[in-house]
Amino acid sequence: MTRLIQIANPGAGRRIALIQSETAILLCGYATAYDAAFAAVCERRPLEDLLASLPRESSLPYEDLWAGRSPWRLLVPFDHPAEPARCLVSGTGLTHLASAAARQQMHAAPGEETDSMRMYRWGVEGGRPPAGSIGAAPEWFYKGNGLILRAHGEPLEVPAYARGGGEEAEIAGVSLIAPDGAPRRVGMAAGNEFSDHQTERLNYLYLAPSKLRQCSLGPELAIGADFSLVPGAVTIERAGAVLWSKQISTGGQRMAHSLANIEHHHFKHPQHRRPGDVHIHFYGADAFSSGAGVTLEDGDLMQISFDGFGRPLRNPLRVLPGPEIPVKAEAV
Repeated sequence: MTRLIQIANPGAGRRIALIQSETAILLCGYATAYDAAFAAVCERRPLEDLLASLPRESSLPYEDLWAGRSPWRLLVPFDHPAEPARCLVSGTGLTHLASAAARQQMHAAPGEETDSMRMYRWGVEGGRPPAGSIGAAPEWFYKGNGLILRAHGEPLEVPAYARGGGEEAEIAGVSLIAPDGAPRRVGMAAGNEFSDHQTERLNYLYLAPSKLRQCSLGPELAIGADFSLVPGAVTIERAGAVLWSKQISTGGQRMAHSLANIEHHHFKHPQHRRPGDVHIHFYGADAFSSGAGVTLEDGDLMQISFDGFGRPLRNPLRVLPGPEIPVKAEAV
């Protein structure tokens, strides 16, 4: 497996680097992960091979980068550097029993099966079709474009119009659309899908706007990672002490839908196959603190880690001051 990061320095611009042990080795030839991946697609060669062939320059202590002590700053591990709006951020929900159970608890009357639990059951029954077949469609949601992506260490904001914010520890797939319109999976990364569960709790039809929030990715892009069974952990810290923590698990063996089925139902739409576009797609959460009754507050630190996906992803929560200000659209 190859672990790739993107970094930036005000005086030196952007660079990509391979993580080997505790060292970040700067690569020459391509300034961004997007440029390297697009070249690999056009040359029809594995991205890992292309990266291995690039000249290597200096190295940096990865601990200093991760801890924010370096003049270099960690960026999200993959983006569309020229046009952030050409990066679509989306996700598939109800892939794990815990997420379906949490929504069942939010919205069910006693003895009632909610639409959420019904859709999860459809996934269990038909989300893993034989190779070459099409299975049940999973839930799909839109989060935004590349402007909402935040890197390791950057705050995730609760805007004035939101009712709250909560972590969702997930793995996200990173894909690039080739010049011929075919999707190509570049790699995967740990992510915090970060949603407004308090708004969703009002009514399940508020799920769509509750997802329109920032999210974080990284710090590393895992290329060629094993996604069959991925254990991990999510922790919430408040004032330097652990407030809540849970061992989690994701991957193909833990999900109602196969990765191939999720990708088919995302990329079957022609508008999702525009050459040169980037797709960041979250695969679902196994547990989240909101489901355990925890309400996050300003300054809380969210940490997410998955075995085999590099160092933990850490983001503080920032609650923006109110009140909400009306946005007026005037006639042209």
